[in-house]
Amino acid sequence: MAGKFELYQDKAGKYRFRLKASNGQVVAVGEAYESKASALKGIESVRKNAADATVVES
Repeated sequence: MAGKFELYQDKAGKYRFRLKASNGQVVAVGEAYESKASALKGIESVRKNAADATVVES
């Protein structure tokens, strides 16, 4: 089973997403978005940019 994005509304009514690994562990959490459409754009941005992202230590 592949990982999955879960899209949900928090207690304040904002939209958020979390990325879960195939074992159900949360590996990333998105910020709070005012609209569902904006949260979906955030998911697409992670999908697009994460594949080639580099690791930088700070």
